[in-house]
Amino acid sequence: MKKIIIQTLLDILNLFLTSTGLSFTSRQCRKLLHSASAMSFDIIIVPGIPFKNNKWDMVMKGRIYWAKYLFDEGIAKNIMFSGAAVHSPWVESKIMALYAEAIGIPASKIFIEDKAEHSTENVFFSYTKALEMGFRKIAVASDPFQTKLLRKFIHTKVSKEIYLLPIVYGILRQNEKNYIDPNIDAQQAFIPEFKALRHRENFRERMQGTRGNNIEELSK
Repeated sequence: MKKIIIQTLLDILNLFLTSTGLSFTSRQCRKLLHSASAMSFDIIIVPGIPFKNNKWDMVMKGRIYWAKYLFDEGIAKNIMFSGAAVHSPWVESKIMALYAEAIGIPASKIFIEDKAEHSTENVFFSYTKALEMGFRKIAVASDPFQTKLLRKFIHTKVSKEIYLLPIVYGILRQNEKNYIDPNIDAQQAFIPEFKALRHRENFRERMQGTRGNNIEELSK
């Protein structure tokens, strides 16, 4: 019952976001996927999300299983999870990598970027790292809201060549019966001396990071 209630609330939220233009619509997501089905990306970037209560939530699970779908379909050859320990004492990218391996993605195809503390940094730092590793054909894969929110930043501040692959929730639901909730050793990603971002930066400073204004300084 709890799962049904949460899914209903998510559906209502998604309807609101798409109706206001703040998120890619289901049709737009499918169109982007259809175009990508004839492509093969060297690597996809998957932004992180906080790990709390010692378990993944529906958002993290959705992003990871979407990455697995793209990998299984041959659309993505490799996956880079991005994110530092931002709001909880677990490095987001490492937690997501542990789950990804646990659900069947080969460890050799999983990479992490563990410096980013904002979604704009997820893309910028991961893209930079991917280029340094020799990857050239790159996409960002996340939920429709975050992908739409990042689109302008990605194509004006990072690269117009980055492809967008927002989640097609219909596909995830079709395959949901095959999904598992594996146990992982979260201690591998735990930071003992952790201090949450909200205790390190004030609201204005956090907004600067959200807009990507800290990237130049952090890149030095």
